[in-house]
Amino acid sequence: MEGSPTVLVYSRHGAARFRDWLLQHGIAADLRAASSPEEAEAVIGEVDVILGWKIPPSLFSRATRLRWIQSMGAGVDDLMNATTLRPDVVVTRIVDQFGGPIAEYVFAELLARVRELDRLRRLQIERTWEHFVAGTLAGRRIGVAGLGSIGTEIVRKARAFDMCVSGLSRSPDRASLVDRHFGPNQWEEFVPDLDFLALTLPLTPSTRGVVNAQVLAAMRPDSVLVNVGRGALVDEDALIDALRLGRPSGAVLDVFVTEPLPPDSPLWSLPGVVVTPHVSGPSTDEGVGQFFLENLQRYAQGEPLLGVVNRDLGY
Repeated sequence: MEGSPTVLVYSRHGAARFRDWLLQHGIAADLRAASSPEEAEAVIGEVDVILGWKIPPSLFSRATRLRWIQSMGAGVDDLMNATTLRPDVVVTRIVDQFGGPIAEYVFAELLARVRELDRLRRLQIERTWEHFVAGTLAGRRIGVAGLGSIGTEIVRKARAFDMCVSGLSRSPDRASLVDRHFGPNQWEEFVPDLDFLALTLPLTPSTRGVVNAQVLAAMRPDSVLVNVGRGALVDEDALIDALRLGRPSGAVLDVFVTEPLPPDSPLWSLPGVVVTPHVSGPSTDEGVGQFFLENLQRYAQGEPLLGVVNRDLGY
């Protein structure tokens, strides 16, 4: 392409911070920043590229020069659902950065549960010396729904804990990574023998609400659901009902249909449920910035971009 592109950095809370980081690292672009729809509307007609998160869809109808959107995260379901976004606009997402942190989060929670760390901390507070035999992850079965970069890293760490691993994915390409592989129409065959079910799927029309009442009813009563994918993968009303019935026995939830999770949600206080505020795979300035700078260089040189979203598949 000729000349430097005009780039809009859009983020409700970090636009100025990301802009300053990019300036400090010598970005070759005419850089703008906006932290509100109103600020973005003032410049959107001049913008070739957007680096952003939760970009208001209303902007796209006026973005006549827009050619490329770089998401600051891995999720792009909001962009895929934006009817005002032209089909010729390339969308890219951050890839290969979140697997490690998210897998650490998953196993921190699983280890805390099987090793009964809450019980140990309570005994310390009470100054009580109570010997007991805790459980172990070895030999337990974990099911990973979604075998992309995040799911693959969870599988790798599960192997280090000598777990048995099942996987479910749209494509059989990575079936060899797991002991048993299931397709997207085999949920009720996938979940019954699992101790832990970890969700890392992207949110698409075919995965929205895929963990429904039927799937939850097929889970073992002593199993645990872990959602580090997207909140809407799970039918939350069905999950609340299932947890009240004790099937599954618990859940570790880092993502929700509505974020922040409303204060009146029963999930906050249901027994066996851990609620965390979407912290399992944080986007860092360094990680996002470096990824965008590499892609911007590719864009300027007419080379293929990293993390291009397949608009038909939705991820």
